[in-house]
Amino acid sequence: MNETLEKKIKLLPESPGVYVMLNADNQVIYVGKAKVLKNRVKQYFYSNVKTDKVMAMVSNIQDFYYIITKSEVDALSLENNLIKKYKPKYNILLKDDKTYPYIKVDLKKSYPYFEITRKIKRDGAKYFGPFMLGVSVKDIMEIINDCFLVRSCHIPLETRREKRECLNFHIKRCLGPCTGRISESEYREYVNKAIDFLSGNDDEAEQILTEKMQRFASCGEFELAISMREKLKMLDKIKQKKITNLNRFINADILAIATNGLYFSVNLLITRNGRMQGVKNFSLDTIYSQKADALAEFIRTYYRDEKELPDEIVLYEECAEIDLLEDFFKKEYNKSVTILVPKQGVRRQLAEMAYGNAQDYLEKTVSKIIHDKDLTINACAKLQQVLNLTRYPKRMECYDISNISGVDKVASMVVFTDGVKDAKEYRRFMIKTVEGANDFASLKETLERRLSKLGTDEEERFPKPDLIVIDGGKGQLSSVKQIFDQMGVTDIDLISLAKREEEVFTIFSNEPVVIPHSDYALRLLQRIRDEAHRFAITYFRSKHLKRNLESTLDNIAGIGSVNKKSLLAHFKTLEAIKEATLEELTMVEGIGAKKAQIIYDYLRGELNGKG
Repeated sequence: MNETLEKKIKLLPESPGVYVMLNADNQVIYVGKAKVLKNRVKQYFYSNVKTDKVMAMVSNIQDFYYIITKSEVDALSLENNLIKKYKPKYNILLKDDKTYPYIKVDLKKSYPYFEITRKIKRDGAKYFGPFMLGVSVKDIMEIINDCFLVRSCHIPLETRREKRECLNFHIKRCLGPCTGRISESEYREYVNKAIDFLSGNDDEAEQILTEKMQRFASCGEFELAISMREKLKMLDKIKQKKITNLNRFINADILAIATNGLYFSVNLLITRNGRMQGVKNFSLDTIYSQKADALAEFIRTYYRDEKELPDEIVLYEECAEIDLLEDFFKKEYNKSVTILVPKQGVRRQLAEMAYGNAQDYLEKTVSKIIHDKDLTINACAKLQQVLNLTRYPKRMECYDISNISGVDKVASMVVFTDGVKDAKEYRRFMIKTVEGANDFASLKETLERRLSKLGTDEEERFPKPDLIVIDGGKGQLSSVKQIFDQMGVTDIDLISLAKREEEVFTIFSNEPVVIPHSDYALRLLQRIRDEAHRFAITYFRSKHLKRNLESTLDNIAGIGSVNKKSLLAHFKTLEAIKEATLEELTMVEGIGAKKAQIIYDYLRGELNGKG
């Protein structure tokens, strides 16, 4: 430990607060909170009992700073925000790429509608879900529309009214609030019935679907009868997930943690409205050695990123700081959450199930955890070593250009943090100044725009990278180095990866660095290069399709820019619009029955060579 650290540790206050650990490159490598700053920080340097990860972290600490807070809850809130900002290497960063759908309804609107979303926001709306384990959220929406006749369009009825009913009204799947056929209070009754269904009461929906199936069958409308039968099957699947003796008004997450002394795994059972919604498994690599501490850190981390907070968090065994976590949820999210360790009953049975799942997952994934570290953090460290980089490449950026014959030129910027793709940090650039198909000029414009954000207010959205990777050989690298020199950028490492032989070029030598093809360090460079290419192609295609779509829709009388935007947002491609039925077209915001018919007739005529 250096003298600076020793002096700063002696001066630490006995107050609650947050401490931030820095390495030799002044990178944030760990953020923690403490009830007593002096005691907590001293433990890292003077305690004789340390995990391997703590020892690795301490060996990298060159400096630290701290922020005093009024209380430990305030410290927890600040820690939460700083971890979001810096993504420190030694804090738990969960890899939970799957996002499951929810059904959202905003009751603040005069005529609420139900919609599918994968993002939960603190906007006062009601969210139902997540829908997992073979339950189709689209089928649930179909049941809501068939049974409760609530609108599926997003027309802002507070400010406008349609003159004619859409197809959904005529086929008795909507009450027609857009034409004033039902009062707000009457419509709200149907909305409340749909909410009651989503909250676990299936009886009315089952009765309505059964009556419709029987009526359609008796009238010889067998396709519609079969459709109702399939919805009843989905309803039965939902009913089978009901947990006996668990109150249907309780939303609970059940958590259990297992360890082999080195690694941890967590199993999460999600129950909503008395039903089992799904299961998630996580592997943890934490600085903590005790399960109670590791579980508390997991809880703070898991609910950090706009996750839905349940009414209860049910644990298999005690975790640290239960009272503090409950106070934190109340302060940060304005939500009362009860954290409990049941001793008996159905909650105890669920907790034991979660623990069994956690143990099973740990046994099956220890080798995967080690493999993931080799592919990510260890690969980053290896790159620093073999390429003689000036710093550990915590934040890596890679760029790619995509166009066809110079048309619709776009660039992509992808980001890997500690060797893991960080999709929230990806950025797209439309090329504005380059004429024709000139990839280097396009790359030059992109890098100049990106690097110009350093040291400005926009650096919050575009943090400084540690390493920039260019697709190409020595020539491309030298050209990009000229841009760095012109802009006075000296503290970002720069390399290029030549595709043919997968050789790596650096600015320190004219000779390439040859990394074995089986080496995880090279695989990391290949992953970020390929991801940049994929992201650029995806952006180019969406832009190209949008332009083609707009040029086609420009020829349809009465379809303006707002309608074009709505159609594109709803269907994504021109092909999807051409294949849409009249009913599907009327579901688009701002497209009533009349416009739907115009679009349908024009595109069908075009398909038949008459347009």
